[in-house]
Amino acid sequence: MLELAILGYLRDRPLHGYDLRRRVAALMGHVRPVADGTLYPAIKRMAAAGWLIRKDEPGAAAAPRRTLYLTPEGRAELERRLRHPGELDISDENRWFTLLAFLRHLDEPKEQVAVLRRRLAFLEEPTSFFYDGDRPMGAEEFADPFRQGLLTIAHATSQAELAWLRHTIESLESVTG
Repeated sequence: MLELAILGYLRDRPLHGYDLRRRVAALMGHVRPVADGTLYPAIKRMAAAGWLIRKDEPGAAAAPRRTLYLTPEGRAELERRLRHPGELDISDENRWFTLLAFLRHLDEPKEQVAVLRRRLAFLEEPTSFFYDGDRPMGAEEFADPFRQGLLTIAHATSQAELAWLRHTIESLESVTG
């Protein structure tokens, strides 16, 4: 998730470390805090892989600012990750949101649709947080108001996402013919 977010934000434009950290934290920090001890080693690994470069540029104060730029190899890596997300990237909501934040960077609507269809297929499978044997249980089956709430909220969220996915797939397919 972290590497995808870094690649995606640098695809938007070059950023210095502090600004990148702020953006990554805004996207995924509520789920997994982004510490300097996590971000900067990732940047170092990605620079070693040739996906980004760091350039010192004049700062607002006396100290230079280190700005990060995406390389052509980094752009190719971003596109590869967007085109071929892993199963966890499709099924895990937090990873999915990170992927979705940068899916626009795939130039071909048919490639975007292929990824959206994978998420749609995942969401269309009957699931629950609670089961009676192999049967998913619904909110109405619980007297516990907290489990009812959990399932009611999860169902409403899934229904909203399903509606959005279907609409967006239809819109993208109408563009491609």
